[in-house]
Amino acid sequence: MAETGASPLPPTPPAHTPLARAEHFLWLTARVLEQRRFAYHFLGGGADAVETALSAYRNEDDGYGHALEPDLRGPVSQPLHTGHALRVLDSIGRCGGQRVERMCRYLTSVSTQDGALPTIHPSQRGYPAAPSLPIVDNPPSELLATGPVVGLLHRNEVWHAWLFRATDFCWQAVESLDKSHPYEIEAAVTFLDSAPDRPRAEAAADRLGRLVREHRLAALDPARPDAFPVAPGYASGEHHFANDYAKTPGSLARAWFTDAEMTGSLEYLLSRQQEDGGWPARRRQWAPGTALEARPIVTIEALRTLRAYGLPVG
Repeated sequence: MAETGASPLPPTPPAHTPLARAEHFLWLTARVLEQRRFAYHFLGGGADAVETALSAYRNEDDGYGHALEPDLRGPVSQPLHTGHALRVLDSIGRCGGQRVERMCRYLTSVSTQDGALPTIHPSQRGYPAAPSLPIVDNPPSELLATGPVVGLLHRNEVWHAWLFRATDFCWQAVESLDKSHPYEIEAAVTFLDSAPDRPRAEAAADRLGRLVREHRLAALDPARPDAFPVAPGYASGEHHFANDYAKTPGSLARAWFTDAEMTGSLEYLLSRQQEDGGWPARRRQWAPGTALEARPIVTIEALRTLRAYGLPVG
C-alpha cells in the first residue's frame, strides 16, 4: 500500500544541478500552469494535469485570456493568449482534436480582412497591457501573431478552413521581409519550421538567415553583447542569441550559425541562471506581476532548449 500523502512525482535531483535549482524556483514562484508544465517536462508528470491547468484560461468563445500571456491582463480572449495555449498543447502532444478545432473558430472570428491575426484585438481596450502593445480600432495583420499559430497547426497536421488564407499571408509576409526585429524573425521561424512546402521554407529560411546576420539581429559573441544593437523599442540589453532563433537542433535557423556560435550561445544561456534558480525575463518590465509570471515561463523554455541540444542540466 502506498504511503499516505506520498508525492506522485519521483525524487528531485541533487540540489546543486541547474534542474534542481530551477525546480525550487518554480515551486516558489510559478503559477499552477507552469508548475504542471515543469512536472510534465522534467519530473514525469502527466499531460492531463497540464491540460486541466490550461483550461482555467479558456473563455466561452474558445479563445484564451486571463493573462495567460503575462503582458496582456484582463479576462478577454486575445490572439497572443491563444497562440500561447497552442504552444503549451503542442509541447505535451495534445494539439489536436475538437479543442483545437474550436480554437480555430475563435481565430476565424478575430481575423482581419486578409484572414490573418492582429497582435492585439480591440477588445483588450479597458484592460492593462504592456506599453509596447498598442490597442487600435482596426489592427493590421501581423506575422508576429499569425506565424507561430499557423506553424504549430501545420506541425500537428490540423486542417481547418482558416488555415488556407492565414498560410498565404505568412508566406507573403515572410518572403517580403527586408527589415525586421528579433521577435518577428522568431515568429517566421516557427512558421517555416513546419510549413508544408519544405523547399520553399528552406529557401525562405536561408534568406532570413542572411538578413539576421547582415542586420546584426543576433548577438553572435555573448561575451560582447553591447557590440550588437538592440532593436528599437526593446528593453536595454534585450539582445537575442543564436538559441533564441534555433530553439532545437532541427530548426531551419540552426543553419544560420556556426557550431562555435551555437555552443557559445548555449553556454551563455546556461550561465544566465540566477541565484534563485530561475532565468531572467529580458522584456521590458512594466508591472511587478508580469515579471513574476514571465520568469517561470522563460525558465522552462531555457531548460527545454538546453536539453534539446544535449547540455546536462541535471
